[in-house]
Amino acid sequence: MPWIYAVVGLIVGMVVGVVIARLTADNYKNQKSLQKELDNAKFAMDQQRQELADHFAQTAEMLDTLGKDYTKLYQHMAKTATELQPNLPEQDNPFMKKMAQHKDNEPKQELVEQPPKDYAQGATGLLKNEPKTILRSSDVIHSKVN
Repeated sequence: MPWIYAVVGLIVGMVVGVVIARLTADNYKNQKSLQKELDNAKFAMDQQRQELADHFAQTAEMLDTLGKDYTKLYQHMAKTATELQPNLPEQDNPFMKKMAQHKDNEPKQELVEQPPKDYAQGATGLLKNEPKTILRSSDVIHSKVN
């Protein structure tokens, strides 16, 4: 039985010795300081990314507002130019030219005169005796290019 006390004491002594050696060792302190610096750097980087995202969001809003204000200014100038110079032909008004160019650059909605392709006219080929035509992806690509 005394040898069990000796083995348990030896094991407890080794564990306490390892813990003390680890806490007092320079490598452990160095590792802890490096880990703290790494955590601080990660936090600073995350904070900087968030600030950058906020900056770009705010800049996008400001650019949108600027574009709208710029359009309002041109519309105002075109209106007042026609009011103040009623005899001036529209083609000589520089603001009307710019407004026409701006309107040309806006996307236009095309009027569709054909029915959608999902409405078949006549037999669809399902019960028709004619052979079906199969489109290949290369045919579709060539037709879009041309």
